Amino acid sequence: MTTSSPNSGDYRGAGVVAERIDDAPTALVGFARALAAAGVAVCSTRTATYVAAARVLRSDQPGALYWAGRLSLTSSPDDLPIYDAVFETYFSLDPEHEQSTMRGQSPVVQASVPFTEDGGPSEDPAGADSDVLPPVIRARASAAEVLRNRDLASLSRAERQEMARLLQLLRPGLPVRRSRRRRSRATGQVDPRRTVRAMLAAGGELAAPRRHRPDTRPRRIVLLIDVSGSMAPYADALLRFAHVLARYRPNACEVFTIGTRLTRITGAMRMRDPDSALRAAAETIADYSGGTRLGEVLHAFLDRWGHRGTARGSVVAIFSDGWERGSADELAEQVARLGRLARTVVWVNPHKGATDYEPVQSGIVAVLPYVDHFVAGHSLAALEELLGVMRDA
Repeated sequence: MTTSSPNSGDYRGAGVVAERIDDAPTALVGFARALAAAGVAVCSTRTATYVAAARVLRSDQPGALYWAGRLSLTSSPDDLPIYDAVFETYFSLDPEHEQSTMRGQSPVVQASVPFTEDGGPSEDPAGADSDVLPPVIRARASAAEVLRNRDLASLSRAERQEMARLLQLLRPGLPVRRSRRRRSRATGQVDPRRTVRAMLAAGGELAAPRRHRPDTRPRRIVLLIDVSGSMAPYADALLRFAHVLARYRPNACEVFTIGTRLTRITGAMRMRDPDSALRAAAETIADYSGGTRLGEVLHAFLDRWGHRGTARGSVVAIFSDGWERGSADELAEQVARLGRLARTVVWVNPHKGATDYEPVQSGIVAVLPYVDHFVAGHSLAALEELLGVMRDA
């Protein structure tokens, strides 16, 4: 949604903010809770400030509801993209239509609970004059819950656009490893150097011993995404998922595509805009929607990148359905080599999410003994579970 000045004439909320937005505390509190669920640090104090600000706003302030929430509910620049997405998802600001055209055909509900003089909700939502309908805020259920368990390959074009926005809201909790560096802590081993310096600063008097503990550093993530013809319905969403991880850990995430050849797209995935990142990656990937030679491609990856440190001690996730045109024995041998280098090898098969799925593909049967985790990757919920598996590695 636009983040232009609230006086801008093209702002979607222009003319829709009621004369007094004091009739929907439930909807406003629900919006604050939706922000908290999306990862914004919203507390009860901020929510109360937002509701109080909404009570005194007037209709000559286009976009006032948007700016009131942005000023009272966000605390850092990182919160702004999430706030915009959740605001656009939660509120339907077109009073002329019963169905929102902003995001699909989700049902619209009207929250109309006026305030009394003391600030509490009134028992009569219509107020004293029952013939005059009170101004309402039209809020609708988020599409996130509807799409979380939908198969990525079955989404319509509009749903794919919605899924792209939902993927950008993911907050990965990626794995860490113990560093050789140590940082001062209240507990831990005694730090002789800092303890001696403290004693010298005190004129040689005995001082409380200083302590330190090992620090942590991000563990490298390596993503190998199959872009062959059988994986084409999932490729766009998986590349957007890779973009989220690459942006979250720019210096600790490597992204490759695999098919008939190996292509490194880490540089493209580090671009800020996801659409620009995918366009740049598409210009690099020469074997998109082609065949699959996983064994040969993994051999090339290990020879060129893996043994040079990229895969050593890393969490490696391979996104593929396991259809292999080459030798299954070659594929098994290369995955075994990868397992000896990596901290954890995760095989992500979108088809595993089907209730009647059985691992009968030659490639899957060959690699199962050598992977640490075999998970589904067919939906947003499955990708969230994958993040948990990677974090716990």
